[in-house]
Amino acid sequence: MTTYHVSTRKSIAIAATAAALIVLAACGGNDGTAEPGGHSGMTGTTSSTSDSAGARNDADVQFAQQMIPHHRQAVQMADLAETRASSAEVKSLAATIKKAQGPEIKTMSGWLKTWGEPVPQESEGMDHSGDDMSGMMTDEDMRELEQASGKAFDTAFLQMMIKHHKGAVSMAKTEKSDGSYQPAKDMADDIIASQTAEITEMNKILRKQ
Repeated sequence: MTTYHVSTRKSIAIAATAAALIVLAACGGNDGTAEPGGHSGMTGTTSSTSDSAGARNDADVQFAQQMIPHHRQAVQMADLAETRASSAEVKSLAATIKKAQGPEIKTMSGWLKTWGEPVPQESEGMDHSGDDMSGMMTDEDMRELEQASGKAFDTAFLQMMIKHHKGAVSMAKTEKSDGSYQPAKDMADDIIASQTAEITEMNKILRKQ
């Protein structure tokens, strides 16, 4: 009976040791490539994605820091159109502008945070009244728009937004030529294409008024 118990205890110990070795081998086998879903694998993927996107430069930072408040003003103008515009075409255009530029603001803010660069605060305006390149509205322009309604609002909105869009297209072209961060250059492409098309649409609406 004594021999039987010793033999049994030895068998249990051997089995436990073998099981522990199997667990250790499984854990140690994840070197960042064997388990794509593991932490090491995710880190490698992130690094690869960042490398393929290209390093950012000063032009990329400037593009994001200037385009964020530029977009915010466009969204503010579009918000006014919801209650002040009389034209269904103007209201539809305003909704399109908000739908496109809202997410772009979030994307650019994310880039700046990742780069360790300051994100423009909501209160930081860009009153470039003497700068035709930016196309930003002055405080006086915005007050005029806020006080208008009906057809007068439609006309003022279209005229101001055309100028605003031209400024954005100019800024995007600068990013295309001077930037190095590919996602920012891709966004610049989108801005150039979409806002150039919207400028054409707004001019058509103006001619019908």
